[in-house]
Amino acid sequence: MIAEILSIGTELLMGQIANTDAQYISRRLAELGVNLYRHTTVGDNPARVKEALGEAIARADIVITTGGLGPTEDDLTKEMVAEFFGLPMEMHAPSLEALTERMNRLGREITPNNYKQAMMPRGAIVMPNLRGTAPGAIVESGQKAVAILPGPPHEMQDMFERQLAPYLHARTGVRIDSRFLHVCGIGESSLETLLLDLFHSENPTLALYCGAGEVQARLSARVGANEDSAPLLDPLEKEIRRRAGRAVYGEGRNLTLAAAVVNALRAAGQTVACAESLTGGMLASKLVDVPGASSVLGEAYVTYSNEAKMRLLGVSKDTLRQFGAVSAQCAREMAEGARLAAGADFALSTTGIAGPDGGTPEKPVGLVYVGVASTSGCEAQELHLRGERDWIRELTCVNALNALRLALG
Repeated sequence: MIAEILSIGTELLMGQIANTDAQYISRRLAELGVNLYRHTTVGDNPARVKEALGEAIARADIVITTGGLGPTEDDLTKEMVAEFFGLPMEMHAPSLEALTERMNRLGREITPNNYKQAMMPRGAIVMPNLRGTAPGAIVESGQKAVAILPGPPHEMQDMFERQLAPYLHARTGVRIDSRFLHVCGIGESSLETLLLDLFHSENPTLALYCGAGEVQARLSARVGANEDSAPLLDPLEKEIRRRAGRAVYGEGRNLTLAAAVVNALRAAGQTVACAESLTGGMLASKLVDVPGASSVLGEAYVTYSNEAKMRLLGVSKDTLRQFGAVSAQCAREMAEGARLAAGADFALSTTGIAGPDGGTPEKPVGLVYVGVASTSGCEAQELHLRGERDWIRELTCVNALNALRLALG
């Protein structure tokens, strides 16, 4: 099955809101084994909507629209679909009843334009909206179909999962299962070279996606509706882990490096503290974003000035005078000072020059040191990062977390 997404809304074209609907639908179609070749976005203009719909339906087996189901005059998606297929609009009694009940429950008066939302193309498969007032519909014509979904993401996602996904599943008879391996410490080009021959398989398939300081490997297998994908995915995952080694830090679509670190600390019954200069609390914030982080992170220090480094972390005045705040020596003393002050098993430190100003020929913008202290000693890693200020700070956090991950063993 070939699908296209037609996103309707002038606010999308003007960049007033991000098109998260298309992102969500794209991901779910891939999981359902539906081929998606195009996204189209069009404003709330009847002629342009109808033109875009005609072009999409000529190419695809199913077109999925989002938006244009509200009660106002410019919400014309259903009407344009009905007109395209030569179908009259009719009042759908169950939708009207649900609309009336919902409005009464909310204590809101039904205005005449609200009834428009209960009108449907004749013969459509109506998809009730359990999160809002605008029901959706599936209009079929021969081997073609148009699925009409609301624009608000929470309404669209609920309708997709409850009603459109089962419809698509029944039509395709297949699904695509995916696993996501997260790799840190090997760049995208190096990882691709390492895994080059594995990209030539048709089923399962392998794709790489580059993020901030890490790479995500997506392993996908197309199987029948009732088949197990493990026999296809397990050998591929095992081989990637063998080649990439400790650079693979975990599996899961939404896994983060911070979560992997927190989970490893919890499993080991150990704690960490943070001492930050250029990251200014970002590193601790990434850890705190992980539920349960309170069991491993008790204290964090933002020591932006030299005075704070000396007073809170015990960094030596001689170290700052001889080597400066941006140095491996300072990073080590910051990390060890934080570990001792917090009574933690590990401590991370960050110091460097994020820019855009402050660099010198000897210490340019992007020079960063990450310190890792433990009960067995302290080490500092020198980094030469490129990019804007926020990007350098983000990459510093990634490198610090990865250094701790590797130190945990």
